[in-house]
Amino acid sequence: MQGQTIGGRYQIFTQLGQGGFGTTFLAQDMQRPGNPQCVVKHFKPLSTDAYTLGEAKRLFDREALILETLGKHDQIPQLLAHFEENQEFYLVQEFIPGHDITQEIPPLGKRLSESETIKLLKEILEILAFVHQYNVIHRDLKPANIRRRQLDNKIVLIDFGAVKQITTQMTNSQGQANFTVAIGTYGYMPSEQASGTPQLSSDIYAVGIIAIQALIGINPADFGTQGLPRNPHTGEIDWRNQIQVSQQLAEIIDTMVLYDFRQRYPTATSALQALEMLDKIPDTTIQKTLQLARPQKFFLSAGITAVVATISLWLLQLQTPSQNFLMYQDSSYGIKIQYPETWKIQETPNLITKELVTFLSPQQTEKDNFRELLTISVENFSGTLQESQDLFIKGVKTTLSDATIVNISETSLAKKRANQLIFIGKDGKKNLKNLQVWTLKGNQAYIITYSAAIDDYDRFLPTAEKMIESFEIH
Repeated sequence: MQGQTIGGRYQIFTQLGQGGFGTTFLAQDMQRPGNPQCVVKHFKPLSTDAYTLGEAKRLFDREALILETLGKHDQIPQLLAHFEENQEFYLVQEFIPGHDITQEIPPLGKRLSESETIKLLKEILEILAFVHQYNVIHRDLKPANIRRRQLDNKIVLIDFGAVKQITTQMTNSQGQANFTVAIGTYGYMPSEQASGTPQLSSDIYAVGIIAIQALIGINPADFGTQGLPRNPHTGEIDWRNQIQVSQQLAEIIDTMVLYDFRQRYPTATSALQALEMLDKIPDTTIQKTLQLARPQKFFLSAGITAVVATISLWLLQLQTPSQNFLMYQDSSYGIKIQYPETWKIQETPNLITKELVTFLSPQQTEKDNFRELLTISVENFSGTLQESQDLFIKGVKTTLSDATIVNISETSLAKKRANQLIFIGKDGKKNLKNLQVWTLKGNQAYIITYSAAIDDYDRFLPTAEKMIESFEIH
Protein backbone atom coordinates (compact mmCIF):
# COMPACT_ATOMS: atom_id res chain seq x y z
CA MET A 1 0.00 0.00 0.00
CA GLN A 2 3.03 2.28 0.05
CA GLY A 3 2.24 5.52 -1.81
CA GLN A 4 -1.51 4.89 -1.83
CA THR A 5 -3.96 7.45 -0.44
CA ILE A 6 -6.89 6.19 1.63
CA GLY A 7 -9.87 8.06 2.96
CA GLY A 8 -9.09 10.77 0.40
CA ARG A 9 -6.32 12.28 2.54
CA TYR A 10 -4.01 9.77 4.27
CA GLN A 11 -1.00 8.86 2.13
CA ILE A 12 0.74 5.66 3.20
CA PHE A 13 4.43 6.23 3.84
CA THR A 14 5.78 2.94 5.20
CA GLN A 15 4.67 -0.20 6.99
CA LEU A 16 5.25 -0.30 10.75
CA GLY A 17 4.05 -3.79 11.54
CA GLN A 18 1.86 -6.69 10.51
CA GLY A 19 0.10 -9.42 12.41
CA GLY A 20 -2.82 -11.80 12.24
CA PHE A 21 -5.23 -8.94 12.96
CA GLY A 22 -4.13 -6.43 10.36
CA THR A 23 -1.39 -4.07 9.24
CA THR A 24 -0.14 -0.81 10.72
CA PHE A 25 1.31 1.97 8.56
CA LEU A 26 2.99 5.31 9.05
CA ALA A 27 1.18 7.86 6.92
CA GLN A 28 0.88 11.58 6.24
CA ASP A 29 -2.27 13.64 6.45
CA MET A 30 -2.25 15.50 3.14
CA GLN A 31 -5.08 17.84 4.17
CA ARG A 32 -3.48 19.31 7.30
CA PRO A 33 -0.86 22.06 7.28
CA GLY A 34 2.62 20.58 7.21
CA ASN A 35 1.29 17.12 6.32
CA PRO A 36 1.85 15.72 9.85
CA GLN A 37 2.55 12.05 10.37
CA CYS A 38 -0.12 9.70 11.70
CA VAL A 39 -0.63 5.98 12.24
CA VAL A 40 -3.09 4.09 10.02
CA LYS A 41 -4.35 0.70 11.16
CA HIS A 42 -5.89 -1.49 8.49
CA PHE A 43 -8.33 -4.24 9.50
CA LYS A 44 -9.86 -6.77 7.15
CA PRO A 45 -12.60 -9.15 8.37
CA LEU A 46 -12.03 -12.80 7.57
CA SER A 47 -15.49 -13.05 6.05
CA THR A 48 -17.26 -10.59 3.73
CA ASP A 49 -20.86 -11.84 3.85
CA ALA A 50 -23.48 -9.21 4.62
CA TYR A 51 -24.12 -10.30 8.20
CA THR A 52 -20.46 -10.44 9.18
CA LEU A 53 -19.72 -7.07 7.58
CA GLY A 54 -22.67 -5.54 9.39
CA GLU A 55 -21.53 -6.92 12.72
CA ALA A 56 -17.95 -5.90 12.00
CA LYS A 57 -19.04 -2.33 11.27
CA ARG A 58 -21.06 -2.23 14.49
CA LEU A 59 -18.08 -3.45 16.52
CA PHE A 60 -15.73 -1.13 14.67
CA ASP A 61 -17.89 1.95 15.31
CA ARG A 62 -18.31 1.01 18.97
CA GLU A 63 -14.62 0.46 19.58
CA ALA A 64 -13.72 3.63 17.68
CA LEU A 65 -15.99 5.57 20.02
CA ILE A 66 -14.17 4.01 22.99
CA LEU A 67 -10.77 4.88 21.52
CA GLU A 68 -11.93 8.45 20.92
CA THR A 69 -12.99 8.69 24.58
CA LEU A 70 -9.74 7.19 25.85
CA GLY A 71 -7.74 9.47 23.56
CA LYS A 72 -8.73 12.40 25.75
CA HIS A 73 -6.02 11.19 28.13
CA ASP A 74 -2.70 12.84 27.38
CA GLN A 75 -0.89 9.49 27.39
CA ILE A 76 -3.17 7.63 24.99
CA PRO A 77 -3.02 8.43 21.24
CA GLN A 78 -5.89 10.54 19.93
CA LEU A 79 -8.23 8.98 17.39
CA LEU A 80 -8.16 11.21 14.32
CA ALA A 81 -10.51 9.28 12.03
CA HIS A 82 -12.17 5.94 11.39
CA PHE A 83 -13.81 4.82 8.18
CA GLU A 84 -14.72 1.89 5.95
CA GLU A 85 -13.41 1.62 2.40
CA ASN A 86 -13.93 -1.30 0.02
CA GLN A 87 -15.30 -3.52 2.81
CA GLU A 88 -12.17 -2.93 4.87
CA PHE A 89 -11.74 -0.81 7.98
CA TYR A 90 -9.25 1.88 8.91
CA LEU A 91 -8.32 3.68 12.10
CA VAL A 92 -6.19 6.81 12.01
CA GLN A 93 -4.44 7.76 15.24
CA GLU A 94 -1.94 10.28 16.48
CA PHE A 95 1.69 9.27 15.87
CA ILE A 96 3.83 9.19 19.03
CA PRO A 97 7.50 9.94 18.27
CA GLY A 98 9.78 8.03 20.62
CA HIS A 99 10.60 4.39 21.34
CA ASP A 100 8.80 1.44 22.91
CA ILE A 101 10.08 0.11 26.21
CA THR A 102 11.53 -3.05 24.68
CA GLN A 103 14.63 -0.86 24.48
CA GLU A 104 14.55 -0.28 28.24
CA ILE A 105 14.00 -3.79 29.59
CA PRO A 106 15.35 -7.27 28.71
CA PRO A 107 16.08 -8.90 26.39
CA LEU A 108 17.16 -5.76 24.49
CA GLY A 109 17.84 -3.61 27.52
CA LYS A 110 19.40 -4.17 30.92
CA ARG A 111 17.77 -5.58 34.03
CA LEU A 112 15.95 -2.89 35.95
CA SER A 113 16.56 -2.30 39.63
CA GLU A 114 13.71 -2.67 42.10
CA SER A 115 13.16 1.09 42.30
CA GLU A 116 13.25 1.41 38.49
CA THR A 117 10.73 -1.43 38.17
CA ILE A 118 8.38 0.17 40.69
CA LYS A 119 8.61 3.46 38.80
CA LEU A 120 7.80 1.73 35.50
CA LEU A 121 4.85 -0.14 37.04
CA LYS A 122 3.41 3.08 38.42
CA GLU A 123 3.76 4.83 35.07
CA ILE A 124 1.85 2.05 33.32
CA LEU A 125 -0.82 1.60 36.01
CA GLU A 126 -1.58 5.33 36.26
CA ILE A 127 -2.71 5.34 32.62
CA LEU A 128 -4.36 1.92 32.88
CA ALA A 129 -6.40 3.13 35.86
CA PHE A 130 -7.97 5.73 33.56
CA VAL A 131 -8.73 3.01 31.00
CA HIS A 132 -10.30 0.73 33.60
CA GLN A 133 -12.56 3.55 34.81
CA TYR A 134 -14.41 3.10 31.51
CA ASN A 135 -14.52 -0.69 32.00
CA VAL A 136 -12.23 -1.09 28.99
CA ILE A 137 -9.69 -3.92 28.84
CA HIS A 138 -6.53 -3.17 26.87
CA ARG A 139 -6.02 -6.89 26.09
CA ASP A 140 -2.54 -6.57 24.59
CA LEU A 141 -0.23 -4.97 27.13
CA LYS A 142 3.40 -5.77 26.36
CA PRO A 143 6.61 -3.73 26.02
CA ALA A 144 6.07 -3.22 22.28
CA ASN A 145 2.72 -1.52 22.98
CA ILE A 146 4.10 0.85 25.62
CA ARG A 147 5.98 3.80 24.12
CA ARG A 148 8.27 6.35 25.73
CA ARG A 149 7.29 9.70 24.20
CA GLN A 150 10.27 11.66 22.91
CA LEU A 151 8.71 15.03 23.72
CA ASP A 152 8.46 14.62 27.50
CA ASN A 153 9.73 11.09 28.25
CA LYS A 154 6.27 9.98 29.41
CA ILE A 155 4.77 6.52 28.91
CA VAL A 156 2.02 6.19 26.25
CA LEU A 157 -0.24 3.12 25.86
CA ILE A 158 -0.88 2.15 22.25
CA ASP A 159 -2.53 -0.60 20.18
CA PHE A 160 -5.61 -1.47 22.22
CA GLY A 161 -6.72 -4.98 21.37
CA ALA A 162 -10.51 -4.66 21.57
CA VAL A 163 -11.00 -3.33 18.05
CA LYS A 164 -9.22 -6.42 16.69
CA GLN A 165 -12.44 -8.34 17.27
CA ILE A 166 -13.61 -7.27 13.84
CA THR A 167 -10.91 -9.35 12.16
CA THR A 168 -11.71 -12.56 14.05
CA GLN A 169 -15.49 -12.56 13.98
CA MET A 170 -17.06 -15.45 12.15
CA THR A 171 -20.68 -16.56 11.86
CA ASN A 172 -22.33 -19.92 12.12
CA SER A 173 -25.27 -21.21 10.13
CA GLN A 174 -27.72 -19.53 12.50
CA GLY A 175 -26.05 -16.16 12.01
CA GLN A 176 -24.67 -16.12 15.54
CA ALA A 177 -21.31 -14.51 16.15
CA ASN A 178 -18.35 -16.57 17.32
CA PHE A 179 -14.87 -15.42 18.24
CA THR A 180 -12.39 -18.15 17.43
CA VAL A 181 -9.08 -16.34 17.94
CA ALA A 182 -7.87 -15.10 21.32
CA ILE A 183 -6.69 -11.49 21.32
CA GLY A 184 -3.39 -10.93 23.09
CA THR A 185 0.26 -11.98 23.05
CA TYR A 186 1.63 -15.29 24.30
CA GLY A 187 3.48 -14.89 27.57
CA TYR A 188 1.60 -11.75 28.59
CA MET A 189 -1.88 -13.25 28.15
CA PRO A 190 -3.47 -15.06 31.14
CA SER A 191 -5.53 -18.22 30.81
CA GLU A 192 -8.98 -16.59 30.98
CA GLN A 193 -8.03 -14.24 28.14
CA ALA A 194 -6.65 -17.09 26.07
CA SER A 195 -10.03 -18.81 26.43
CA GLY A 196 -11.82 -15.71 25.16
CA THR A 197 -13.14 -14.26 28.44
CA PRO A 198 -10.75 -11.40 29.36
CA GLN A 199 -11.27 -9.46 32.59
CA LEU A 200 -9.94 -6.12 33.82
CA SER A 201 -7.51 -8.13 35.95
CA SER A 202 -6.17 -9.73 32.74
CA ASP A 203 -4.41 -6.43 32.13
CA ILE A 204 -3.02 -6.58 35.67
CA TYR A 205 -1.52 -9.99 34.86
CA ALA A 206 0.25 -8.55 31.80
CA VAL A 207 1.69 -5.67 33.82
CA GLY A 208 2.94 -8.12 36.44
CA ILE A 209 4.64 -10.19 33.73
CA ILE A 210 6.36 -7.04 32.44
CA ALA A 211 7.63 -6.43 36.00
CA ILE A 212 9.08 -9.96 36.21
CA GLN A 213 10.68 -9.53 32.79
CA ALA A 214 12.23 -6.23 33.86
CA LEU A 215 13.62 -7.71 37.08
CA ILE A 216 15.01 -11.06 35.92
CA GLY A 217 15.88 -10.45 32.27
CA ILE A 218 13.92 -13.31 30.70
CA ASN A 219 11.36 -12.87 27.93
CA PRO A 220 7.98 -14.28 29.08
CA ALA A 221 7.79 -16.34 25.89
CA ASP A 222 10.66 -18.35 27.40
CA PHE A 223 9.03 -18.83 30.83
CA GLY A 224 9.22 -22.49 31.67
CA THR A 225 12.38 -23.10 29.63
CA GLN A 226 14.84 -20.83 31.44
CA GLY A 227 14.18 -21.43 35.11
CA LEU A 228 10.64 -20.13 35.53
CA PRO A 229 8.39 -23.20 35.71
CA ARG A 230 4.99 -23.11 37.32
CA ASN A 231 4.71 -24.55 40.78
CA PRO A 232 3.25 -28.07 40.35
CA HIS A 233 1.11 -27.71 43.48
CA THR A 234 -0.25 -24.18 43.03
CA GLY A 235 0.10 -23.60 39.28
CA GLU A 236 1.69 -20.20 39.97
CA ILE A 237 4.83 -18.82 38.30
CA ASP A 238 8.05 -19.49 40.23
CA TRP A 239 10.25 -16.45 39.68
CA ARG A 240 11.55 -15.25 43.05
CA ASN A 241 14.63 -17.51 43.07
CA GLN A 242 15.91 -15.68 39.98
CA ILE A 243 16.49 -12.31 41.65
CA GLN A 244 16.70 -10.73 45.09
CA VAL A 245 13.74 -8.43 45.58
CA SER A 246 12.00 -7.07 48.66
CA GLN A 247 9.24 -9.17 50.19
CA GLN A 248 6.81 -6.26 49.78
CA LEU A 249 7.27 -5.87 46.03
CA ALA A 250 7.37 -9.65 45.51
CA GLU A 251 3.99 -10.04 47.24
CA ILE A 252 2.47 -7.36 45.03
CA ILE A 253 3.82 -8.89 41.80
CA ASP A 254 2.70 -12.36 42.93
CA THR A 255 -0.82 -11.01 43.38
CA MET A 256 -0.75 -9.44 39.93
CA VAL A 257 0.16 -12.70 38.16
CA LEU A 258 -2.02 -15.18 40.05
CA TYR A 259 -3.49 -17.86 37.80
CA ASP A 260 -7.07 -17.25 39.04
CA PHE A 261 -8.18 -13.81 37.79
CA ARG A 262 -10.49 -13.45 40.79
CA GLN A 263 -7.52 -13.47 43.14
CA ARG A 264 -5.58 -10.67 41.40
CA TYR A 265 -6.03 -6.97 42.00
CA PRO A 266 -9.39 -6.33 40.32
CA THR A 267 -8.34 -3.06 38.64
CA ALA A 268 -5.28 -0.93 37.97
CA THR A 269 -6.33 1.46 40.73
CA SER A 270 -6.07 -1.18 43.46
CA ALA A 271 -2.70 -2.41 42.16
CA LEU A 272 -1.43 1.17 42.04
CA GLN A 273 -2.58 1.82 45.60
CA ALA A 274 -0.59 -1.18 46.83
CA LEU A 275 2.54 0.07 45.05
CA GLU A 276 2.14 3.58 46.40
CA MET A 277 2.13 2.21 49.92
CA LEU A 278 5.73 1.04 49.42
CA ASP A 279 6.82 4.68 49.50
CA LYS A 280 4.68 5.64 52.49
CA ILE A 281 5.22 2.83 54.98
CA PRO A 282 8.59 2.04 56.59
CA ASP A 283 9.95 -1.41 55.78
CA THR A 284 9.60 -2.52 59.41
CA THR A 285 5.92 -1.57 59.43
CA ILE A 286 5.24 -3.47 56.23
CA GLN A 287 7.11 -6.52 57.40
CA LYS A 288 5.15 -6.52 60.66
CA THR A 289 1.90 -6.19 58.70
CA LEU A 290 2.90 -9.07 56.43
CA GLN A 291 3.70 -11.27 59.42
CA LEU A 292 0.33 -10.53 60.99
CA ALA A 293 -1.52 -11.09 57.73
CA ARG A 294 0.04 -14.39 56.66
CA PRO A 295 -1.74 -16.79 59.04
CA GLN A 296 -5.17 -15.30 58.32
CA LYS A 297 -7.45 -16.12 55.41
CA PHE A 298 -10.11 -13.69 54.23
CA PHE A 299 -12.57 -13.76 51.33
CA LEU A 300 -12.70 -10.45 49.46
CA SER A 301 -15.60 -9.36 47.29
CA ALA A 302 -13.45 -9.67 44.19
CA GLY A 303 -12.92 -13.35 44.99
CA ILE A 304 -9.50 -13.03 46.65
CA THR A 305 -8.97 -16.09 48.78
CA ALA A 306 -5.23 -16.25 49.21
CA VAL A 307 -2.98 -14.83 51.89
CA VAL A 308 -1.37 -12.56 49.30
CA ALA A 309 -4.65 -10.73 48.84
CA THR A 310 -5.04 -10.34 52.59
CA ILE A 311 -1.70 -8.54 52.62
CA SER A 312 -2.94 -6.21 49.87
CA LEU A 313 -6.04 -5.39 51.90
CA TRP A 314 -3.90 -4.56 54.95
CA LEU A 315 -1.73 -2.31 52.81
CA LEU A 316 -4.75 -0.49 51.42
CA GLN A 317 -6.26 0.00 54.84
CA LEU A 318 -3.05 1.50 56.17
CA GLN A 319 -3.75 4.54 53.99
CA THR A 320 -6.39 5.62 56.49
CA PRO A 321 -6.19 5.73 60.27
CA SER A 322 -6.76 2.31 61.86
CA GLN A 323 -10.25 1.73 63.17
CA ASN A 324 -11.73 -0.71 65.61
CA PHE A 325 -14.32 -3.20 64.39
CA LEU A 326 -17.26 -4.50 66.38
CA MET A 327 -19.37 -7.60 65.78
CA TYR A 328 -23.00 -7.44 64.68
CA GLN A 329 -25.14 -10.59 64.62
CA ASP A 330 -28.73 -11.51 63.90
CA SER A 331 -29.47 -14.92 65.41
CA SER A 332 -32.85 -15.24 63.68
CA TYR A 333 -31.11 -15.22 60.27
CA GLY A 334 -27.86 -16.78 61.50
CA ILE A 335 -25.59 -14.01 60.24
CA LYS A 336 -22.58 -12.19 61.64
CA ILE A 337 -20.53 -9.29 60.29
CA GLN A 338 -17.85 -6.96 61.60
CA TYR A 339 -18.33 -3.20 61.22
CA PRO A 340 -16.32 -0.09 62.16
CA GLU A 341 -17.25 1.24 65.58
CA THR A 342 -17.62 4.73 64.07
CA TRP A 343 -20.38 3.55 61.71
CA LYS A 344 -24.01 3.85 62.73
CA ILE A 345 -26.37 0.85 62.69
CA GLN A 346 -29.92 1.16 61.36
CA GLU A 347 -31.74 -2.04 62.25
CA THR A 348 -35.05 -1.62 60.44
CA PRO A 349 -36.23 -4.85 58.77
CA ASN A 350 -38.10 -3.98 55.55
CA LEU A 351 -40.71 -6.48 54.37
CA ILE A 352 -40.63 -5.08 50.83
CA THR A 353 -36.89 -4.69 50.16
CA LYS A 354 -35.96 -7.52 52.58
CA GLU A 355 -33.25 -5.33 54.11
CA LEU A 356 -32.28 -6.40 57.63
CA VAL A 357 -29.67 -3.87 58.65
CA THR A 358 -27.80 -0.89 57.22
CA PHE A 359 -24.41 0.41 58.35
CA LEU A 360 -23.83 4.14 57.75
CA SER A 361 -20.41 5.79 57.60
CA PRO A 362 -19.86 8.86 59.82
CA GLN A 363 -20.61 12.22 58.25
CA GLN A 364 -17.31 13.68 57.02
CA THR A 365 -18.29 17.35 56.78
CA GLU A 366 -21.40 19.50 57.04
CA LYS A 367 -21.61 19.39 53.24
CA ASP A 368 -21.47 15.59 53.19
CA ASN A 369 -25.00 14.93 51.91
CA PHE A 370 -24.54 11.24 51.22
CA ARG A 371 -23.13 8.86 53.78
CA GLU A 372 -21.58 5.68 52.44
CA LEU A 373 -23.61 2.65 53.45
CA LEU A 374 -23.50 -1.12 53.50
CA THR A 375 -26.78 -3.03 53.61
CA ILE A 376 -27.53 -6.70 54.31
CA SER A 377 -30.65 -8.28 52.83
CA VAL A 378 -32.04 -11.81 52.89
CA GLU A 379 -34.54 -12.86 50.21
CA ASN A 380 -36.31 -16.09 49.38
CA PHE A 381 -34.85 -17.66 46.24
CA SER A 382 -34.99 -21.28 45.13
CA GLY A 383 -33.00 -21.14 41.87
CA THR A 384 -29.32 -21.50 41.05
CA LEU A 385 -26.62 -18.89 41.45
CA GLN A 386 -26.46 -18.46 37.67
CA GLU A 387 -30.23 -17.98 37.48
CA SER A 388 -30.08 -15.33 40.19
CA GLN A 389 -27.67 -13.22 38.15
CA ASP A 390 -30.22 -12.16 35.52
CA LEU A 391 -32.76 -11.43 38.25
CA PHE A 392 -30.36 -9.21 40.15
CA ILE A 393 -29.31 -7.30 37.03
CA LYS A 394 -32.97 -6.69 36.22
CA GLY A 395 -33.52 -5.48 39.78
CA VAL A 396 -30.67 -2.98 39.48
CA LYS A 397 -32.03 -1.53 36.25
CA THR A 398 -35.52 -1.30 37.75
CA THR A 399 -34.57 0.47 40.98
CA LEU A 400 -31.90 2.88 39.70
CA SER A 401 -32.27 5.38 36.87
CA ASP A 402 -29.51 5.47 34.23
CA ALA A 403 -28.17 2.21 35.65
CA THR A 404 -24.98 0.88 34.05
CA ILE A 405 -23.48 -2.51 34.88
CA VAL A 406 -19.72 -2.01 35.18
CA ASN A 407 -18.62 -5.54 36.05
CA ILE A 408 -20.09 -9.02 36.55
CA SER A 409 -17.93 -11.74 38.08
CA GLU A 410 -17.79 -14.71 40.42
CA THR A 411 -16.41 -14.33 43.93
CA SER A 412 -16.76 -15.81 47.43
CA LEU A 413 -18.98 -14.81 50.34
CA ALA A 414 -19.10 -16.57 53.71
CA LYS A 415 -16.86 -19.29 52.22
CA LYS A 416 -19.43 -20.02 49.51
CA ARG A 417 -19.52 -19.41 45.77
CA ALA A 418 -21.03 -16.02 45.09
CA ASN A 419 -21.77 -13.50 42.36
CA GLN A 420 -20.67 -9.90 42.26
CA LEU A 421 -22.07 -6.86 40.46
CA ILE A 422 -20.50 -3.42 40.23
CA PHE A 423 -22.91 -0.84 38.86
CA ILE A 424 -23.46 2.89 38.57
CA GLY A 425 -26.79 4.71 38.67
CA LYS A 426 -28.78 7.60 40.05
CA ASP A 427 -30.67 7.47 43.32
CA GLY A 428 -32.68 10.68 43.07
CA LYS A 429 -30.17 13.30 41.96
CA LYS A 430 -27.13 11.54 43.41
CA ASN A 431 -24.78 9.55 41.16
CA LEU A 432 -23.79 6.40 43.05
CA LYS A 433 -21.40 3.53 42.50
CA ASN A 434 -22.38 0.21 44.06
CA LEU A 435 -20.84 -3.15 44.83
CA GLN A 436 -23.31 -6.00 45.34
CA VAL A 437 -22.25 -9.49 46.45
CA TRP A 438 -24.61 -12.39 47.10
CA THR A 439 -24.59 -16.10 47.76
CA LEU A 440 -27.24 -18.78 48.24
CA LYS A 441 -27.95 -21.14 51.12
CA GLY A 442 -30.99 -23.33 51.18
CA ASN A 443 -33.83 -21.36 49.61
CA GLN A 444 -32.46 -17.95 50.56
CA ALA A 445 -30.19 -15.38 48.96
CA TYR A 446 -27.87 -13.44 51.26
CA ILE A 447 -27.06 -10.06 49.74
CA ILE A 448 -24.57 -7.36 50.76
CA THR A 449 -24.67 -4.01 48.96
CA TYR A 450 -22.10 -1.25 49.36
CA SER A 451 -23.10 2.18 47.99
CA ALA A 452 -21.11 5.41 47.76
CA ALA A 453 -20.91 8.60 45.77
CA ILE A 454 -18.82 7.87 42.69
CA ASP A 455 -15.96 10.13 43.84
CA ASP A 456 -15.87 8.51 47.30
CA TYR A 457 -16.30 4.87 46.21
CA ASP A 458 -12.60 3.91 46.10
CA ARG A 459 -11.82 5.71 49.37
CA PHE A 460 -14.28 3.61 51.40
CA LEU A 461 -13.94 0.39 49.37
CA PRO A 462 -11.23 -1.18 51.63
CA THR A 463 -13.51 -0.80 54.66
CA ALA A 464 -16.47 -2.27 52.77
CA GLU A 465 -14.34 -5.18 51.58
CA LYS A 466 -13.21 -5.93 55.11
CA MET A 467 -16.82 -5.97 56.27
CA ILE A 468 -17.81 -8.25 53.40
CA GLU A 469 -14.96 -10.67 54.02
CA SER A 470 -15.96 -10.98 57.70
CA PHE A 471 -19.54 -11.98 56.85
CA GLU A 472 -20.63 -15.35 58.22
CA ILE A 473 -23.73 -17.50 57.74
CA HIS A 474 -24.53 -20.14 60.37
